[in-house]
Amino acid sequence: MITATATKIEAILYLKGKPLSLGEIAEYAACDRATVEEGIIELIDNYAHRDSALEVVETPAGYSLQLRSDFHDLVQTLIPVELGLGALRTLAAIALNSPILQSDLIDLRGSGAYQHVPELVELGFVRKRRDNDSRSYSLQVTPKFHQYFQIEQLPQTFSNSPKEEQLELDLTLKEELEAVASAEC
Repeated sequence: MITATATKIEAILYLKGKPLSLGEIAEYAACDRATVEEGIIELIDNYAHRDSALEVVETPAGYSLQLRSDFHDLVQTLIPVELGLGALRTLAAIALNSPILQSDLIDLRGSGAYQHVPELVELGFVRKRRDNDSRSYSLQVTPKFHQYFQIEQLPQTFSNSPKEEQLELDLTLKEELEAVASAEC
């Protein structure tokens, strides 16, 4: 049986949706830190002994109610990735020219791509490796990109001028966005 204090702490962690320190929890629960510590220990133990998708964990930022790591793949499947238009265009440029040197990508997309590449790598859509033949990085899309956007094969690019390549890229991106938007409806 879980105590009323532990239940209140559980509700606080759920409602705040972010890690909270013991002091913050004590303030929201209107009780002292020792009581909060007991309630947190009780919650951690309770979640550890039940078959639940959730867990209470201590992070560097405080205590948090979160999804167990076993379910992180499910999150990637069910929650759509939020990409800005610039990052989406950079991803399209990488996909259409894969593999592409980061220096060539910057020439094609501009210096803003320097900010997009780490985001795309973190999301798992792009793989970044040091190129042996230059001082730049080689970028290419990952299987996750193909799976997420449900694209089996990308069109082959031709040797056009950078301006023509950008126009083709914008047109392709527009078509892909329209296809994704219509699939979501």
